[in-house]
Amino acid sequence: MNLCSISSGSSGNCTFVGSKNTKLLVDAGISGKKIENGLNSIDVHPEDIQGILITHEHADHIMGIGVLARRYNTPIYGTAETINAILRMKSIGRIAEDLLHYVVPDESFQINDITVEPFSTSHDASNPVCYTFQSDGHKVGMATDLGKYDDYIISKLSGSEILLLEANHDINMLMVGGYPYYLKQRILGDRGHLSNDYSAKLLCKLLHDKLKHITLAHLSKENNYEELAYETVRVELNQHMDDRTSGKILSVAKRDTASEMLSTT
Repeated sequence: MNLCSISSGSSGNCTFVGSKNTKLLVDAGISGKKIENGLNSIDVHPEDIQGILITHEHADHIMGIGVLARRYNTPIYGTAETINAILRMKSIGRIAEDLLHYVVPDESFQINDITVEPFSTSHDASNPVCYTFQSDGHKVGMATDLGKYDDYIISKLSGSEILLLEANHDINMLMVGGYPYYLKQRILGDRGHLSNDYSAKLLCKLLHDKLKHITLAHLSKENNYEELAYETVRVELNQHMDDRTSGKILSVAKRDTASEMLSTT
């Protein structure tokens, strides 16, 4: 299986996940044109995308969904609450009803040769989820926009050979920064976002011998930066593995361009 972040951060998120026979997107939070350009840069044709899996209805995860659905008749997957919230947004435009597919947390479903499992996340949205993907004995796990993690999250992501995990903010940068108090409290709350430190602690609970790639994602532009997120997580990982190993498997998703294509093989 393969994973490539097309765009990642507070201003827009879109990730490609694929197998031998199936090509999917998780979220479409940038313009349709940028998604097309990002896919073309990794030699994937937008018309070959067989589904867009939406985590939740915030703008940085759905901005381009209407354009892609209308242009390519791409099926859309999400919880009923998420899809209904999207359909109420005038900015998204009309989406044909036959393209909409409702998912239920903890109920796996099949898209060609990929088994998709949605799982619940703690975020201030309408029944938000993230996803794991399994095909041909390999597993990819993704988790962003979660204010906390617990044994349930760990169990869902466990065994993933590729992990894309949120490292949204540095707590000190957030606290001394210019955000209003209510927004700082929202981000730090149980329905907000994972900090670099908590992302690192979660990753340490997910380490196993077959883990090949970790990509840190959804970094805040104002309250984090790539080198800080990387070093915070790497220092924690080094308590559990060799420094050369952590440096080899750890990366940070790029904000505005496609990142490296990661593979389980």
